[in-house]
Amino acid sequence: MTATEHSQELITVAAQAAADKLAHNIIAFDVSEVLSITDAFLIASANNDRQVKSIAEEIEDQLRERLDVKPVRREGEREGRWILLDYLDIVVHVQHSEERSFYSLDRLWKDCPELPLPADALASRNRPDALTDADGNAVSPTEAAPADDFGAEDYS
Repeated sequence: MTATEHSQELITVAAQAAADKLAHNIIAFDVSEVLSITDAFLIASANNDRQVKSIAEEIEDQLRERLDVKPVRREGEREGRWILLDYLDIVVHVQHSEERSFYSLDRLWKDCPELPLPADALASRNRPDALTDADGNAVSPTEAAPADDFGAEDYS
């Protein structure tokens, strides 16, 4: 058994939403052969807690707006280090980079086939650290305010 077309559609929308918020190392695995409870996992990471929350919110918003689906379960929002969104057909893991390295879900599921992703999501695998504003929203380098050695903005 392989992931259904519906699961692939959910993965595609979720991966694009994560890429839009500059998530790192987005990858999706078809786990339908080894798990009976879901078809696929989407894993994405971010550099800080706010960005983890922002990515998870964007995924939720896009899946609701474009495919009219809501998660049946959401965990980890309070801490913001690892947010899990369970849509039954897919499970989305948005992890802080440190959690992703420590728990190594990629290594755990590496024997499962990877699912195709949008080009923006694939490009996230080579993306340097993303820049974010104070709310965790992705910004371009030109929008990011330069900081001095003490972390304060440079107003000169």
